[in-house]
Amino acid sequence: MAEAGQRDVHLRDLSADERLQLMIQVAKRYYHLDMTMGEIAAELGLTRWQASRLLADARESGVVRIEIVPHTPRLPELESRLQRRFGLKDAVVVPQDPDASDELMLDTVAQAAGRLLAGLDRYKLVGVSWGRTMSAVARRLPPFWNKGVEVVMLNGAMYLRDSPLRTNNVAELFARAANGHAILLPVPAILGKAATRVALEQDPTIAGVLEVGRKAEVICFGLGAIAADSVLVQSGFVGEAEVQHLKAKGAVGDILSRYIDAEGRIVDPDLDARTIGADLASCRERAFAIGVGTGRAKHAVTLAALRAGYLNVLVTDEQTALFLLEAG
Repeated sequence: MAEAGQRDVHLRDLSADERLQLMIQVAKRYYHLDMTMGEIAAELGLTRWQASRLLADARESGVVRIEIVPHTPRLPELESRLQRRFGLKDAVVVPQDPDASDELMLDTVAQAAGRLLAGLDRYKLVGVSWGRTMSAVARRLPPFWNKGVEVVMLNGAMYLRDSPLRTNNVAELFARAANGHAILLPVPAILGKAATRVALEQDPTIAGVLEVGRKAEVICFGLGAIAADSVLVQSGFVGEAEVQHLKAKGAVGDILSRYIDAEGRIVDPDLDARTIGADLASCRERAFAIGVGTGRAKHAVTLAALRAGYLNVLVTDEQTALFLLEAG
């Protein structure tokens, strides 16, 4: 058999067509016949380095195309673009169905978020927000998605008025689906006076829950639109006139009950001083800060959250992903 150096010379002397045929032979053996590089090299009279080089050339030239085909409805190419553009750890993008209602798209995105959470390492503590989106995620968690997990509420969730939809029991639903334990934050999201917030946060029980929330390496939260039908309005925390005031100040939505502008900055410090829950800056410190949002109304707040670095994992729909890539 020829020496390695002689085989190197022979490979360099191949015509373009001969090299192409050899690339095909290597690729077929590797991908279709499950042969190792050593086996391919021996069979074709190559060195392992030459076989690897030919396989790499086959991929780079398009002779071999590697396609990711997820078994669930996802768009890996858009996901990768979002990850590169915004420096995300992960992204999940579900296809847009032009005939689907907003409720159906929310359910689809929520199901994707549930699968993502179930696929993470078994973290013992997970922090969550509340609202329609997170309620949908809770309903779509696979059974025993993280058996025995502790789920802590990150922001105040006690309603001030009756609401047709109960969306503040997210921590309980998350914990129940995993046969785990919920740690609740039994206070309103937004109070009437900043002094009341300070006093409540000094209470040992409330302070203890907030401290547990700060320790959660995995947090999952909805991205709230600024609208008259938002859960913060319907629950009585913010009035419709206050919504207009916040819009005038540049608010694009809320995260963890904190209203932000297009760059992720708090728009109303006085209102924020009356808000109980995790500080947005702490979102940047988590191993996984998972934001979930779908629909045109969530476009601006999702972009703001990405710009500010409040999330490092995004679960959303195709239309939102395309908006983010164009606007970001």
